[in-house]
Amino acid sequence: MKKVIISACLLGHLCRYDGQTKSVDAIAEKFKDYEIIPFCPEAPIFGTPRERINIVDFDGDLKIITNESNKDVTQLLKDEINSFTKLHPEADAIVLKSKSPSCGYGTTPIMNKEKKVIKLGNGIATEMFLKEYSTIKIKDELNY
Repeated sequence: MKKVIISACLLGHLCRYDGQTKSVDAIAEKFKDYEIIPFCPEAPIFGTPRERINIVDFDGDLKIITNESNKDVTQLLKDEINSFTKLHPEADAIVLKSKSPSCGYGTTPIMNKEKKVIKLGNGIATEMFLKEYSTIKIKDELNY
């Protein structure tokens, strides 16, 4: 059976920072013949609800920083994502949440040290997935 990794919030899981979901029923329907593998690297580490995180550019070095407490959680997220990819080394499709600091694909706000958006880029998981699942075109809920 084919496998698809889908951001858990798109599947109706209440795992977003605000305790909500961004469910898109059509995504689950489109992949109903696949083994669906829900993915959220943030909820297992930080719980739900939780403080927002941002991608901050420190002179070309991108870090994941909590919004209020200003903690660097980059390595925590990398470790969680690495654990996920080791559990799921193969996939046939990937659909991630746009604009997310973890999952966005070309749509994630990248901020400067003053927390002003300076450009759009990829979330931390997307960057890692591009290397780990290099033969798969990553999509989001806008173009699945």
